[in-house]
Amino acid sequence: MKAAKFEYERPRDLGAALALLREAGGDAKLVAGSQSLGPMLNLRLAQPSLLVDVRGLPELRDVRDDGDHVFIGACTTHADIEDGRVPDPTQGFLRKVARGIAYRAVRNRGTVGGSLAHADPAADWVSAMAVLDAGVVVRGADGERTIPASQFVLGIMSTAMGEGEILVGVRVPKLSPKSRWSYWKYCRKTGEFAEGIGAFVVDPARNWWRGVMGATEGAPVVIEDARSLDPAAVASEAYEAGTYEHQVHAVALKRAAAALNP
Repeated sequence: MKAAKFEYERPRDLGAALALLREAGGDAKLVAGSQSLGPMLNLRLAQPSLLVDVRGLPELRDVRDDGDHVFIGACTTHADIEDGRVPDPTQGFLRKVARGIAYRAVRNRGTVGGSLAHADPAADWVSAMAVLDAGVVVRGADGERTIPASQFVLGIMSTAMGEGEILVGVRVPKLSPKSRWSYWKYCRKTGEFAEGIGAFVVDPARNWWRGVMGATEGAPVVIEDARSLDPAAVASEAYEAGTYEHQVHAVALKRAAAALNP
């Protein structure tokens, strides 16, 4: 199957991109790496009248040190992080996550912002940014605002962004040298989306012992204090005890906890 007919625009800057979204009145889609949207277009699960190509916008490729955070532009690719072309303020956590995303061909084109905005609960950055307490920066007609990553994904392919807003980047907290982290996910085979994700970040400098249960049927489950974690009990928040889904998520949390404290 081929995509339905659409118009295509490649704006010169972020302001022009925002203007195109406003003019389209909700019937436009942003495109960068096309690793998520492309298949949906071909299957006609998405049929926008306009595609706005933002991959060349310098504002979305910006990477900068903001003191206790690092800002990573939305069009930064997974491979940029994997290969160390952008700084990793998390003592290697971001690079670990990036290396495990799909296949290298996907990582070469797929972007951090595209993954978050697509809001598939099984996508790695959805869980990773939530456990890091990152801030998702979006811009619209009324200016710029930052949404906590733990509140950004509302459900399957549903986010806290308003109509006409563009995700411009993420503010990732710097972890101290004494921090520890773990990330474990279950996939039936390499390259597939996860069926269960468990992740932890411990940082004495921030008084953090955070965890996340990801790849759920909705938003990731963030555990603010995971010191006395009961994986089965946390998994019960989303799934009936004893079901396959419950067991997969309980095991993901258990193995991530074991990796954190070998």
